[in-house]
Amino acid sequence: MKVDIQKLIRKNILNLEPYSSARDEFKGENGIFLDANENPFGELNRYPDPYQSKVKQKLSEINQISTENIFLGNGSDEVIDLAFRIFCEPKKDKVLTFSPTYGMYKVSANINDVELINLDLNDDFQINLETLKPYLKDENLKIIFICSPNNPTGNSIKNIKYILENFNGIVFIDEAYIDFSPEESFRNQIKNYPNLIVSQTFSKAWAMASVRVGTAYASEEIIKFYNKVKPPYNISQLNQDTILNTLSNEKINQVSENIKIIQKEKKNLIESLKKINLVKKTFPSDTNFILIEVENADSVYQKLVNKNVIIRNRNSVIKNCLRITIGSPEENEKLIQALQNINN
Repeated sequence: MKVDIQKLIRKNILNLEPYSSARDEFKGENGIFLDANENPFGELNRYPDPYQSKVKQKLSEINQISTENIFLGNGSDEVIDLAFRIFCEPKKDKVLTFSPTYGMYKVSANINDVELINLDLNDDFQINLETLKPYLKDENLKIIFICSPNNPTGNSIKNIKYILENFNGIVFIDEAYIDFSPEESFRNQIKNYPNLIVSQTFSKAWAMASVRVGTAYASEEIIKFYNKVKPPYNISQLNQDTILNTLSNEKINQVSENIKIIQKEKKNLIESLKKINLVKKTFPSDTNFILIEVENADSVYQKLVNKNVIIRNRNSVIKNCLRITIGSPEENEKLIQALQNINN
């Protein structure tokens, strides 16, 4: 399907004159810098690279994707929020999500005063295409958000290509957990689908949640608008340096090993959970967490809290379900012991 991105952009964003920082106007690294009103003293006195060029170059080399197709946000939440700002007219346009899913889509829709269409996933936590089809022709539907693997259900979502090929708005695929999944990322499909945005993060598999850096991979045209509306210095130099250090070959190998350990621990944890009577169901997971169904989620959750074991109560989203993040072997063992004690 041919998509005209220009027609999807808000008119005021098309005509927006972005803020021009001192580092936009002079990009050199050497010289006596008296242009940005920085304090001349101190180790952290200079503003960071506003476009994170070194980080993007490293990501480009690793993923074989042009730097022009990469955006870095202050966490994936900024990547999500900027999509609303770029494409959605408040009080006019709509976005669509599939429930249950990541809660920030709804929050961002409310903040930006954009109508949210929420379609329920089926019993297998997959998209019901027959329910979706009538919405694909809505001219005011600007973005479809798909979290895959999905949070909090843990499964990968099927039929995404159908949506890409039959919707002329933006398809935003949130791949926060893709590094734990056997499924292939849609990151390499951006050249085939000009309306595709793929969001990833350093918070999960890369173990840098406190650094708050998310990525967006999209067409050069879309990335230009992301850079147009973003705050001037949205990623600190400390965080850029931390990411660069982690993208060294040695650290990448360690990340890969840690993912293998988490996957092994997940398998062991699932087997242990199946032996506990209060656990009624353990759902398939392509992530670093497991969704389980119990008899009384509120009660089990509180009893675990009383034992200083903190998991996520998802009873308000999926009846009697709890979400368990895969911890270290020692943490997982304490969880199982706590559940066994509650069960007994």
